[in-house]
Amino acid sequence: MRVSRLLHTRYRLNDLERSVKFYKEILGLDEVRRHKSPRGSELVFLKAPESEETIELCHFPNSGPVQVQADLTHLAFEVASLAEFGEHLTRHGLQYSDGPTYRPDGSGGFAFIDAPEGYEIELIQRSPVAQSGAATY
Repeated sequence: MRVSRLLHTRYRLNDLERSVKFYKEILGLDEVRRHKSPRGSELVFLKAPESEETIELCHFPNSGPVQVQADLTHLAFEVASLAEFGEHLTRHGLQYSDGPTYRPDGSGGFAFIDAPEGYEIELIQRSPVAQSGAATY
């Protein structure tokens, strides 16, 4: 017997509403449901428009404050253009924390931003890159 599919990933947070706003306004995720668990956790489930899996954001103050370590974990999302997403970030007063870095053959690239709690978000462009002379991986 084996599992059949990934359903969701949970990230525990200190400030639920600040993070929900980031995931919705900056990443464009849709909120699919919100409820309180039997033990009192506040839960918000979000998903990317073209994905089935959800992200569960959890606020559970009884377990103490969340302290995210560097390079602990990250979520990865596909974007059509890292350059255009970078412009979107700038309009919101944000910037990439790392990158963008492009493949030498021009077939795509990646960059990172930090979510409000310190979790890393990777953005991956799989289509050809129009820029030249960019850093490569």
